[in-house]
Amino acid sequence: MSANTIARIVGSLAAIGSVVVYFLLHRTTTFSQIEWIAAIAAVSAIVALVITPYITVIPFMWMRDKIRAASAGDLVAASIGLLLGLIFAALLAIPLAYLPDIFGRLLPFIAAIGFGYLGITTAVTRKSDIAHLFQNAMARRRERDEERERSKEREKVSAEETVTPTHQILLDTSTIIDGRIADISQTGFITGTLVVPRFVLNELQRIADSADTMRRNRGRRGLEILNRLQKDTTVPIEIIDADIEGIADVDGKLVKMARNLHCPIITNDFNLNRVAELQGVKVLNINELANAIKPVLLPGEDIHIKIMQDGKELGQGVGYLDDGTMIVVENGRQYMGTTIEVTVTRVLQTVAGRMIFAHPKQSTGSLPTQSSVKQRPA
Repeated sequence: MSANTIARIVGSLAAIGSVVVYFLLHRTTTFSQIEWIAAIAAVSAIVALVITPYITVIPFMWMRDKIRAASAGDLVAASIGLLLGLIFAALLAIPLAYLPDIFGRLLPFIAAIGFGYLGITTAVTRKSDIAHLFQNAMARRRERDEERERSKEREKVSAEETVTPTHQILLDTSTIIDGRIADISQTGFITGTLVVPRFVLNELQRIADSADTMRRNRGRRGLEILNRLQKDTTVPIEIIDADIEGIADVDGKLVKMARNLHCPIITNDFNLNRVAELQGVKVLNINELANAIKPVLLPGEDIHIKIMQDGKELGQGVGYLDDGTMIVVENGRQYMGTTIEVTVTRVLQTVAGRMIFAHPKQSTGSLPTQSSVKQRPA
């Protein structure tokens, strides 16, 4: 049995029942009026039999097909438009309800239908603009949330930087044995915690226990420097027991630990410096620091220097500055073992270091020859 047939039968029965109930409740029915009631019920049943599918099944199927054919965006837009239209109709129904008689009852209903339809058509037609509007609103809200989160992160980082201690700096074996780190730490230029891993301390102990006298002295010097650093309160020093599994050599462990802790390494080992830089680890090289803070001498400046030894060329004398920089003095051999005042004539900066040439101030002297430029640098 089709849906239209079922609708016709149900509509007819409902029409007959409505007529019977109406007359039973609102009229004093006599036997003479039963014929009229039956006639009215029959006419109502026929009318309901004809029009019921057009007001029930057919509109329902049309609406179902429209919904199936519509996209999800159209359905959402239609729902929003219908909601807005009904809200406007409800606001307008308040003054319309005060109109006299039938207008006060009919116009609010018409307004609801009209505004609902207007809202649906407008929303579906301009759904792209509505979607763009919502997207902009959501984007602005998301930006505000992200900015609020970034502000909280900045405040958190600022609070952590205020409360937490400074960053860590790893020390390698060569730096500890070198000993200059103790003097540098007392100057206040290091603002962090010096960290000595246990495997570096073990290597120092192995060097201190070596059968070779020179290695044993170097190891003992390193242990003395560590003791000095621990007693110095300017820069805190920490010995950690963390180890790196799967790596045998100390330099490899240092580089791996520096990458894990995101901290730099202080060293004067050329090979460790290059390996660490290749792996993206920041290196603080003491030798580079020492070269950077050496006094700058310009041609024409006068300095006092003690002639310590002969130069390679005839008549040359060689002296040294306090930082170990070698100065070649032309005609300086005659002043061997004495301190004289010399005038700087030329300064050469090479990859290996600086070369300084001078002549005694007591004589006119001469500029360094081309052969003297080949003198071994400091």
